[in-house]
Amino acid sequence: MTLNIEKEVDTELGFDYEKVIRDVVEAALEFEECPYEIELNVILTSNEEIAMINRDYRDLFVPTDVLSFPMIDYIAPGDFSQLDTYNEEDYFNPETGELMLGDIIISVDKVIEQADKYGHSKERELGFLTAHSMLHLFGYDHMEPEETEVMEIKQRDILQLVHLNRS
Repeated sequence: MTLNIEKEVDTELGFDYEKVIRDVVEAALEFEECPYEIELNVILTSNEEIAMINRDYRDLFVPTDVLSFPMIDYIAPGDFSQLDTYNEEDYFNPETGELMLGDIIISVDKVIEQADKYGHSKERELGFLTAHSMLHLFGYDHMEPEETEVMEIKQRDILQLVHLNRS
């Protein structure tokens, strides 16, 4: 697995954020039974930067907690079976053979704000946002109540695998 984590802000989180991200990514891959080695980029940024990205890609000039940019078009969420039928160059890095899953952008400011708001640790909030975004990269969404329920259950189960339950 190639996991590129870039922290663009000086704000200190006070814990090993790279370990939290790596643990949640690995748990999500295991939980969804991804049969491939993957390539993933995670950027930790500020409210200001994520607001500009949100504006550019979603026409919403407001900070959000996490943005997901999937590289795969799934037939069904979490269904990796069709990837073998496409051109390998469409989804796999030609140099490493890894599945290019996509990009995750997380606001460090929101991690801190939301951990305080919801009364849990910053580790748990970062883990939650990572799990949430990983599910988007696997093709899940939460536009309909049924989809929301599926994502909530999967997020909870992934976080339990890495012992980041609500406290």
